[in-house]
Amino acid sequence: MPNNFRNIGIIQMILSNAKIIDARRDPMDCGFSNFKQLYARGHNFAYSLEDIGRYYRTYVEMMDHWDRVLPGRVLRVQHEDVIADIEGTVRRILDYCGLPFEPACVEFYKTERTVHTASAAQVRRPINREGVGLWIPYAQWLEPLRKALGSLADG
Repeated sequence: MPNNFRNIGIIQMILSNAKIIDARRDPMDCGFSNFKQLYARGHNFAYSLEDIGRYYRTYVEMMDHWDRVLPGRVLRVQHEDVIADIEGTVRRILDYCGLPFEPACVEFYKTERTVHTASAAQVRRPINREGVGLWIPYAQWLEPLRKALGSLADG
């Protein structure tokens, strides 16, 4: 969830063995995706391109903070790396969590269980590149997002 990064400190205090994964995505793709999503509640930042950009910057700053004060406690996983090598990335995540590899982890889309997230339709398909660069055709309308992201928008 977009707000979870704010709770890492308290999570580490009450669940000192918790494994935290920073699932990160290209800032422009992430911002555009959030802007398109109609959230039920709790994500007021997602209805303004400027707010999304500022919120993403805050997220990156907070994650940098956690990397400094909790070194090695957060595993960063880049979305584009998952696309390029899902099995390798899944193995890295499972190693971090101390769990064995299971083929179902890379065949998640075969599950028949109910999914109640914004990505419910996506989890029914294999990982793909469809969302990478999706913002580009809308770049002229996303300039407020790019400005708010500052140097993060450049990669």
